[in-house]
Amino acid sequence: METYKMRIAGLERELPICKVNDKLDIAAFVIFGDVEITVASATELLKKCPEFDYIVVPEAKGIPLAYEMARQSGKPYYVCRKGAKLYMKNPVSVNVRSITTAKEQTVFLDGNEGEILRGKRVIIVDDVISTGESLTAVRALLDKFDADVVGQVAVLAEGDAADRDDIIFLEKLPLFFK
Repeated sequence: METYKMRIAGLERELPICKVNDKLDIAAFVIFGDVEITVASATELLKKCPEFDYIVVPEAKGIPLAYEMARQSGKPYYVCRKGAKLYMKNPVSVNVRSITTAKEQTVFLDGNEGEILRGKRVIIVDDVISTGESLTAVRALLDKFDADVVGQVAVLAEGDAADRDDIIFLEKLPLFFK
């Protein structure tokens, strides 16, 4: 299997190259199970973050990172879920499409959690920012509760996302065009 070697938070990793379509491949960053990279990335990202009260993460590979950032900072985190859950009171939803997802998805935030976030300083955390669609969806949910998004944070910025000035990230991740 072809890989792309890179250094992330001082650690070297080989990311598998995966086909998206006939014209595009990506290097897959899979944070699940890699405790060392999760802890190191959380430490480095927290150094770059502005002051915040809460962490919010879309239900995806960014959850271990959000947990570790919460653990290290002592700040709570909430997950925007891919489906409404029975425990949710007055769930709020928006739609999202991502480069790694085949179809449009809906993300949900528990209304009670949204009320806790109202007027608070929030950072949105994800593993990789690519198209920014996940960020847009989470931000739209947070806007419904007037949360103050003070940072959009990821380990890697993929492709054109690396040129954005409204995100905080550790490393650039290239796209591989054929």
